[in-house]
Amino acid sequence: MADVQVTCIIKPHPQTPIEHITHLGGAQWTWTREDVIRSIEARTNTFFVLDPHNGTRANVRVVRPAGRAAFVRTSPDHDPYDNLLSLNQCPFRSN
Repeated sequence: MADVQVTCIIKPHPQTPIEHITHLGGAQWTWTREDVIRSIEARTNTFFVLDPHNGTRANVRVVRPAGRAAFVRTSPDHDPYDNLLSLNQCPFRSN
């Protein structure tokens, strides 16, 4: 199992703070949200974000609300900012 740092995201409308994430990425990779969800649930990879302000790690987890599509979010930490939504946009590339 690989432990993978997420350093960027892709949203259809980057300026919207509540827009859903379609892709997550890092050094030399960009995966769809669905691929990340499958990987987490299959336990083939773990994903995390490092807070740029204090270096704190926040693990990415899958949320499956009733009647809605699954999405990813970081485990609650003491950062007032959303760890994933505050990341920069990735250059689009698919691996």
